[in-house]
Amino acid sequence: MKKIFALVIVMTLVIGSYKVFAAPLTSKKEEEKQTSDPLTYKQNEIDTKQSAVTDSRFIKEEEKKLLARLVHAEAKGEPFNGKVAVAAVVLNRVDHEQFPDSVKEVIYQRNAFEPVQNGSINKPASKEAVKAVEEALEEQGEQGTNEELLYFYNPDTATSDWIFSRDVVKTIGNHSFAI
Repeated sequence: MKKIFALVIVMTLVIGSYKVFAAPLTSKKEEEKQTSDPLTYKQNEIDTKQSAVTDSRFIKEEEKKLLARLVHAEAKGEPFNGKVAVAAVVLNRVDHEQFPDSVKEVIYQRNAFEPVQNGSINKPASKEAVKAVEEALEEQGEQGTNEELLYFYNPDTATSDWIFSRDVVKTIGNHSFAI
C-alpha cells in the first residue's frame, strides 16, 4: 500500500510539474494581444524592394567587381562623378520595382547596357571605377544627389528615340542622366 501511495504521489508531482513548466508563459490577455497585433508579434514578409537591397553589406564582392567593369566600360574618359552616377543608375535599378533584384541581373538584362553586348564588360576595371562603385554604394543609403537616376546615355551617340523621351535630371561629361 505504501508503494502504491508513493507511486501516486510521484505521478502527481511529475504530471503537475509538466503542466506548470510546459504551460505557456503568457496570460490569456497577452495571447489575445499577440493574435490581434500582427505588427508587434508576428513576423511579416518584407518585399526585397522595400529593404536596403543595395546596401554594401548585401552586395557580393563579385557583383561589385562586375559593376566596376561596367562603370569602366561605360564611363571611361568621363569625370569621376560621372562614373559614380553610372554606378548609381545600376544600384537604383536594383531598388526599383520595374527592374531585376540584383546587380548582376540588372547588368545582364537584355539590351540594357552596350558593354554587355559588345563584350567590353569583360575587360578589367580601373582603380577609379572601383572607387566610384564604392562611393556610389556609400551614397546609396544617404539622401544623395543620384538617388532617382534610372537611365543614362550619350546624346551624341544614342540611337533610340525612346531614351530621348526620358526626363533628363542632369548632365555629367558626355552623359545625360534621366528618370
